[in-house]
Amino acid sequence: MSGFLNHAELRQLARRRLPRGIFEYVDRGTEDEAGLRHNRQAFEALRIRPRVLTGGGTRSQAVTLFGQAFDLPLIAAPMACAGLVCYRGEVELAKAAAANGMPFCAALEAINSLEEIVEASAGSTWFQVYVWQDEALVRDLLARAWGLGVRTLVVTLDSPVESKREYNLRNGFGMPFRFSARNVCDVALHPRWAFGVLGRYLAAGRVPSQSNYPPEHRSSLFASSRPVAFHDDLGWQHMHWLREQWKGHLVLKGILHPGDALLAAELGADGIVVSNHGGRTFDSAVAPIEVLPEIARAVGDRMVVLADSSVRRGSDVLKLMAAGARAVMVGRVLLYGTAVGGMAGASQAIAMLRDEIDRALAMSGGKDIRSVDGDLLFGAGRR
Repeated sequence: MSGFLNHAELRQLARRRLPRGIFEYVDRGTEDEAGLRHNRQAFEALRIRPRVLTGGGTRSQAVTLFGQAFDLPLIAAPMACAGLVCYRGEVELAKAAAANGMPFCAALEAINSLEEIVEASAGSTWFQVYVWQDEALVRDLLARAWGLGVRTLVVTLDSPVESKREYNLRNGFGMPFRFSARNVCDVALHPRWAFGVLGRYLAAGRVPSQSNYPPEHRSSLFASSRPVAFHDDLGWQHMHWLREQWKGHLVLKGILHPGDALLAAELGADGIVVSNHGGRTFDSAVAPIEVLPEIARAVGDRMVVLADSSVRRGSDVLKLMAAGARAVMVGRVLLYGTAVGGMAGASQAIAMLRDEIDRALAMSGGKDIRSVDGDLLFGAGRR
């Protein structure tokens, strides 16, 4: 498990551990994957203009989000099917997040239920949802989350239609799996996953399924159920309705335009996530780092601005925070760590990022991650 020093090495370890269909679902983008490449190019085009003689001594990465203090400026992003990279993967990752002083955002389409995650983790659990057409089902879901102590709801907005991921079709990856000679052979070539993940679920008397869905709508790896209907005309009126239903903190995820950020502020959202879904939904979307400064200026102190998408290094986190984010959601790198070593692997991935953030902060001349601002950045139109 300990044989990695950076994102690239960790990714390769996870690639060897996981069947192709699961690894590519986690790792890849959509269509021609130009958006995935552009996210990285945008990070690399933006450089840091360091100050000297100011970054020594003790530095702080602590942040406060929605009135709660955390040790790191990181949030474990909502990731569907994290429970397939490792046995009880969402639980393992949630425990790692709690142990490292950062929130964990559980995904609606998780394999492990919200109840399992909250019971196992002493940390702060957020919950990500999509909006179904049946308002009664949505109200039940919100009541269930509230009853479990969840106080921060994250609503994903950037998937009005299903994205085009040809590799999922070729790999037969979905709920349920579409079996072929190719993917059956692939699973057989990954016995550690076949026995250590799928085998453990089956031995425990359960088939991996969408555990947060209503029972009649839960598809599993091996069988489909009656699909739950999503809104095909989701609009701002639905966000106003959701604001009325949810008493806690409401965060809208997938914002890339300052006009939408202002509409989110006007409806009373407590936060937004500037995100292009890690390059997984719309291949032609801008990179979050490109539009984050304009969005942060537009909303000012009216809400908490978070960001994500394609973060690989601690310097990426520093750039996003200097560009206006209060904290950063990270996804793939934590899934790779979970795939490699469960809670311990995820914790090692977090420790790697913590160290890289500290080094980047020191090299840039900073003492406190909360004090970095746009003056630190150079390039991509900044001078």
